[in-house]
Amino acid sequence: MKEDFVPKDLSFTSHINADLRNENFKNANLKRCILDGADLTGVNLCGANLTNASLKGTILKKASLDGAILDGADCRKANLSLSNMQGASVTGTDLRGIRGRYAVWKGVNWWDARMNDDLKKALSKKWPQKK
Repeated sequence: MKEDFVPKDLSFTSHINADLRNENFKNANLKRCILDGADLTGVNLCGANLTNASLKGTILKKASLDGAILDGADCRKANLSLSNMQGASVTGTDLRGIRGRYAVWKGVNWWDARMNDDLKKALSKKWPQKK
């Protein structure tokens, strides 16, 4: 008999510099979670709520962020290389200094986030804003 999947609730907790590689946080509640410097390589964050979370310097290489809510999150200098962010929401998210030009930004409202001009230019070419 298969057990029902229960999403994790790590809201308002701190995991600074934690090794969370390949964890499953699908539909998890990570509101206001502090993950600064954590290694989240290959993690599943599909549908996770990261509203106002702190992800400064976090490694999110090859992470799955499909449908995740990152509104108001602080992602300065995070590494999002090769991540999949389809349909994620980044309203008010601070993306300055991130590495993520080669991530999949399909359906992401990146124009509502705060970011460096070079990233904005790269994203506008590959993932243009829908009019």
